Amino acid sequence: MLVCFGAAWPVSIYKSYVSRKIAGKSILFLWIVFAGYLSGIIHKLILSCDIVIYLYALNGVMVMTDIILYYLNKKFVEKQ
Repeated sequence: MLVCFGAAWPVSIYKSYVSRKIAGKSILFLWIVFAGYLSGIIHKLILSCDIVIYLYALNGVMVMTDIILYYLNKKFVEKQ
């Protein structure tokens, strides 16, 4: 599940970077997903540290990248 779901983030990041638009993006959704990955990392650290933690971390980094792009694109859209 983490691999398949994580495969969608590079596409989302690319679209955010190229389009420089925020239409169709939900920042609340992005923050909720990021919180989910962060919770997964914390769970793995506390209860069962294994290799899956790297998938949580990688996906978390990609979601945070998309969040940062959202705010940068929001500034760009507001300037126009």
